[in-house]
Amino acid sequence: MSEHNPFGTMHATTIITVRKDGKVVMAGDGQVSLGQTVMKGNARKVRRIGKNGNVIAGFAGATADAFTLLERLERKLEQYPDQLMRACVELAKDWRTDKYLRNLEAMMLVADKDITLAVTGNGDVLEPEQGVMAIGSGGNYALSAALALMDGDKSAEDVARRAMEIASQICVYTNGNIIVETLDAA
Repeated sequence: MSEHNPFGTMHATTIITVRKDGKVVMAGDGQVSLGQTVMKGNARKVRRIGKNGNVIAGFAGATADAFTLLERLERKLEQYPDQLMRACVELAKDWRTDKYLRNLEAMMLVADKDITLAVTGNGDVLEPEQGVMAIGSGGNYALSAALALMDGDKSAEDVARRAMEIASQICVYTNGNIIVETLDAA
């Protein structure tokens, strides 16, 4: 792992996205930690972006870095309207090659009506295989829980909320203050 690999530096959050039955849902906790201290419990790490709010984005990692990346993604979406994949690929290229951006330590999940993606500073733009993707320190717990719940009759929002609740019971960097955003999927 490189010194600036987001997978090696993730702390203090859990973000999950679930795509099921014509809905795409993204949920995130509200905890911001500095070392072993909880600094804030109600941060909003999941939000709508884009001209019409037609993209949901969630971030894990350093907050200032994540906001910088969200702003850059919004600019890419202005440049490539309704082309989330293209905007993310262009952002990932910039993130990997730009001297300033490559030092940013964050990771993002983004989704629109058609596609869900994870974007990393390593240049990765990844799409989930089973409609579920999670990042952050509690991401693996939330992902496991959501995958177990996907075959049942729960809605996308119910799967995301329950997975976040489970992650918050296991990961000390994740709290139960859950923010949820939902879009109709194609």
